[in-house]
Amino acid sequence: MCKFVKGMELCERFFNDCAKSIIEEYFPDLKYSAGLIGYGSDVLGYDDPVSTDHMWGPRFYLFLDKDDISKKDSVFQTLSENLPYTYEGYSVNFTEPDPNDCGVQHPKYINEGKVNPLIFIQTFDDYLIEQLGTSDLDNIKPFEWLAFSEHRLLSLVSGKFFVDGLNCADILSKIKYYPREVKLYMIASNWDIIASEQAFVKRCGECGDEIGSRIICARIAERLMRLCFLYKNTYAPYSKWFGTAFDRLDVADKVKTTINLALSANTLEEREDKIVKAQALVAEMHNASGLTDSVNYQIESYFGRNIKVIFADKFAEATANELANTAFENVPLIGTLSEIGGLSSFADEKEYYEQITKLYGL
Repeated sequence: MCKFVKGMELCERFFNDCAKSIIEEYFPDLKYSAGLIGYGSDVLGYDDPVSTDHMWGPRFYLFLDKDDISKKDSVFQTLSENLPYTYEGYSVNFTEPDPNDCGVQHPKYINEGKVNPLIFIQTFDDYLIEQLGTSDLDNIKPFEWLAFSEHRLLSLVSGKFFVDGLNCADILSKIKYYPREVKLYMIASNWDIIASEQAFVKRCGECGDEIGSRIICARIAERLMRLCFLYKNTYAPYSKWFGTAFDRLDVADKVKTTINLALSANTLEEREDKIVKAQALVAEMHNASGLTDSVNYQIESYFGRNIKVIFADKFAEATANELANTAFENVPLIGTLSEIGGLSSFADEKEYYEQITKLYGL
């Protein structure tokens, strides 16, 4: 068994040790960019030995100028004929895409013939259209940002170019993070969603609905975590990696610990106490962000009831006020479909982006 190495590290070494010299020898005048971006836990740095069974291994994207894309088949053929069968113990050869499994390819060890490497060759414009539905990153409309899969945005800006003759990294810098008004809309939405259930962790528990109390606590916790990503200008991944990414996010340990304590609480009193304290901690992040005027809050009773809240609607309102005279001024605060777990088969697919965009139209 091969000693596991992180995919990004493996792919960069594979390109520099094996592929780069082949390209330079056979296509000395070729202008290109090559790197690892897009799909895959290896792009985000979350890969482990389990990841190695499919679409993982020595691989990279090779982007050609539109004037050179006609050389695509020749470049791939040359790499197939000259790359080694293995690299650092991992197969360089892969199966053909499985039409019954979303085109997935698996490593397949061989010792003769040409290899079928996991190398994708296309223009960068075509790749962006494939990922986002557009290559015009200078003219993204406000509602289009909300339709884009947040996980796809993350996967695009998290990769690495090993060679960047086409300045692809500069192009991607245009989507490094959401524009201010989009970010404000998403912040307002998350606070508004929290506000809609802020009293129910305690109220459900008081009515004997322990399951309901736990579910609502978890929903509020997730929205608080999403707010942390927003305040830190960091795209959040889809549900499989959401908790992992939050654990690595540059926020105070006290925020993470308090949210964890709320989720693991075995008593109603502790659950309410921790989830409200977690809201207060994220409220401090909001006030420190300078995105709105400072919002006055305190942990207090909910309209005289024995229920603790910070009145999260204050933060939703303060943020929504900043959306005056923007495209989002009168848009319902529903957030994005990417922020709803379990919808990745819909929210991550670009063919639905136009339909998703219509959710926000007036």
